[in-house]
Amino acid sequence: MTVSEEGAARKISRRRLIAGAVAAGAAAAVPSAARADGAAQSSSTDVVVVGAGFAGLTAARKLRRSGRSVVVLEARDRVGGRVWNHDLGGGTVTERGGTFAGPTQDRVLALARELGVGKFNTYDKGDNVYVADGARTTYSDTGISGTAPPDPLILGQLATVVGELDAMAKTVPVDAPWKAANAAKWDGMTLESFLDSHNPTKRFTDLVAASTRPIFGAEPRELSLLFVLFYIAASGDEKHPGTFERNFDTRGGAQMWRFVGGSQKIALRMADQLGPRVLLGSPVRRIVQGREGVTVHTDRATFHGKQVIVAVPPALAGRIEYDPILPFDRDQLTQRYGQGTLTKVTAVYDRPFWRDVGLTGSALDLSGPVNFTYDDSPPGGKPGIVFGFVGGDKARAYNRSSQSRRRAAVLEQFATYFGARARKPRAYYETSWAGEQWTRGCPVGIPSTGTLVAYGAQLRAPVGRIHWAGTETSTFWNGYMDGAVRSGERVAAEVIARL
Repeated sequence: MTVSEEGAARKISRRRLIAGAVAAGAAAAVPSAARADGAAQSSSTDVVVVGAGFAGLTAARKLRRSGRSVVVLEARDRVGGRVWNHDLGGGTVTERGGTFAGPTQDRVLALARELGVGKFNTYDKGDNVYVADGARTTYSDTGISGTAPPDPLILGQLATVVGELDAMAKTVPVDAPWKAANAAKWDGMTLESFLDSHNPTKRFTDLVAASTRPIFGAEPRELSLLFVLFYIAASGDEKHPGTFERNFDTRGGAQMWRFVGGSQKIALRMADQLGPRVLLGSPVRRIVQGREGVTVHTDRATFHGKQVIVAVPPALAGRIEYDPILPFDRDQLTQRYGQGTLTKVTAVYDRPFWRDVGLTGSALDLSGPVNFTYDDSPPGGKPGIVFGFVGGDKARAYNRSSQSRRRAAVLEQFATYFGARARKPRAYYETSWAGEQWTRGCPVGIPSTGTLVAYGAQLRAPVGRIHWAGTETSTFWNGYMDGAVRSGERVAAEVIARL
């Protein structure tokens, strides 16, 4: 992202968008959020979209292209949702949230190309670092285990379990995992109980937990086995079945590419195209359905539409007041679909010094607090940036500690990975997604055991004029930017058919 684009991100404010509403034309029909005296105003549009993340913006863009009027209401003071650039100055950004894309993530890649946002390879030259039981080793991800470490104490179990999970995932329909032949059995089990049936070694169980924390923001005991199998099945597209390896790997996997200027640049360019139809600082409090349409209430304005798209995670969608109340099964779904617990920590250095000694910047540690890291440096290589994930139990314990202790613990870990220079970054920051008011967790919503079989069919099912979007509703790449884009495309077509 250039300096001018970063500035534009801040200029896409409620005041700027409201002021330009008249220029949008009568078709947009987007009012000011409030009169000068503070009294609420009201206006009509074809479709009201709740949430300006990748899903909501994609849907709004598709609707506008079909000739429908639309307004997008976003609670935050920015667009992008769980995708958020951090400005380091001098035209350099790093990502606080969603970062990567990979093979078969065709929709987000196509969207980026259309918007003129380039991609580049995640730095992957050299060896990864692996720390287990206090011992540090290095390895290449070009071996048979890919990004997973070729540890002889776990390699046999890893091959067996991953092979079994991949085979089981092939029997799970991505559009209806609750219809799998063994759905009830698998949804009644956790990933941990499945692993226990294989008599795993402690090191192997530690490896699995170190993997689920960054992928889901959760421990193996918190994950329905059916949900994990669906997640694997969803790690592909219509022509390529999902695999565990594609989800986990950098080379040839979901972490293969990054976006030039940061991933939020995609959202910023969509918002720029939509212009005054995007209103920031506008949390939706209440949605009322009637015979003639739907009314959406924010703190300072009311919007009437023919249809409404709610493009926020299920946990947040459940906090909106609905009149009439939602069917019990849809409400039960949102009660059981909490967000993952994830904190992202980032250290910035003058240069990526780890590359000098043949390291990729990727490190896997079975203890913690940081279980996995990546090189997040810009294409030119300066400054040097490395980020890591603190998830699940590690994140809960981490966030109970003081800021200074958190920072010291992370940098000490980075020093173990990359050397003493890692203790002295020129900048350090962390993003606790569970503490973000309009997110309350990351990277994805996680259904409790039994939820998919009992209520999964309600994920995408419209409730009258209310339609649901968001990465959690996607059949492919659920939990990723690509899944969010897919959900926006799907829900736009659904709504257009109703108008």
